[in-house]
Amino acid sequence: MKTIVKLSLVLVVFCFVGCTKPGDDPVPPPPPSTANVVFKFKFDSTQVRLNNIGQPSAIPAGNGAQSPIFNSMSAHYVELAPSAFTALGAGEVLYKAPQTDIAGQTAIEFDKAKFAGNNEIFFTMPIKDIKPGNYEWLRISLAYQNYDVKFRIDTTISGFSINQDFTGTVASFIGFNTYLKSYLIKTQSLTVNDNRKQGYWAFETTLSAFGMTKTLTGSGQAPDGATTVVNPLFASSPIPAGSCVVTAAFAPGKLTITGTEASDIVIEVSLSTNKSFEWQEIIQNGKWDGSKGEPVVDMGVRGMIPTIK
Repeated sequence: MKTIVKLSLVLVVFCFVGCTKPGDDPVPPPPPSTANVVFKFKFDSTQVRLNNIGQPSAIPAGNGAQSPIFNSMSAHYVELAPSAFTALGAGEVLYKAPQTDIAGQTAIEFDKAKFAGNNEIFFTMPIKDIKPGNYEWLRISLAYQNYDVKFRIDTTISGFSINQDFTGTVASFIGFNTYLKSYLIKTQSLTVNDNRKQGYWAFETTLSAFGMTKTLTGSGQAPDGATTVVNPLFASSPIPAGSCVVTAAFAPGKLTITGTEASDIVIEVSLSTNKSFEWQEIIQNGKWDGSKGEPVVDMGVRGMIPTIK
C-alpha cells in the first residue's frame, strides 16, 4: 500500500514538472534606454529661402540681402509635436531656458544662454526622460545669432577716398524679449542692463586705412514684426506674434521614441541662412551701406530642416 502511495506522489510531481514549459516564465521588460537625443546646428546658405508661412521667398523690391557667415547661435525652447494640430506647448517640451522679470517684463536671461556653432551640439537629453511616441514636427525658439557680414564704405576722409568692402560682426537678438546686462559682440562689450525686443542688434568692425586702425561699434532695432519666423503650421498651430518659434517636419519621416533605444538619436537641425540679413537700400548697389543710413529690416533665419541621422 505504501508503495502505491509513493508511486502516486511521484506521478503527481512528474506531471507538474512535465507540464511546465521553459517559455512560461514571465519575460522581464527591457531596461530603460541609456541613450540620448542629440541636437546639432547646421548653418546652410544654400538651403531654400522661406517666408513666415514656409513658402519660397524672394527679396522684396528696394531691399538688399546677404548670407552671413555664422559664428554661433542660441535656442531657448525645444518642443516635439505629434501632429500639425498640436498647439504650441501641448507637445513634448524638452527645454526652456531661464527667464527673468528683473526689468519689468518676462525676458530671456541672456547670461544663462547656451551657444553652439556650425556642426556643434546645442542640446542633449536622455531618451528615458522623453514620453514615448511618434513626433512629426520640431519647434525651436531661437534667441541669439552671432555672424559676420560684408558692408560698404564709400567716403572721403581728409581728402583721401575710401571705396571698398569691409567685414563686421553682428550680435542679433531674435528672441521675443531678452534681458541684457552686458554682452560681447566680437572683441567689444556693450552694457545695457535692460530688456531688448526681438530685432535688436549690435555691430562691431575694425577699420584700417592710411596707416591707422580703429574699432567701431553701434546698435539698432529692426521694426516690430519684421523678423522672419518660419511656421508652415500657421493655420493649424499658430505662434504668438514677436516670438521666434521656428517649425519644421522631421526628415526623412517621423521621430519615433520607444524609451528603449540602445544608441543615441542625432538630429541635425539645418537652418537656412540664405540671404537672411536684409536691409533697405538707399544706394542701389546690392551692398549694405550702413554708414549711409541703410536700415536693417530682417535678421530671421529662412527655414529649418531637422534630419534624423
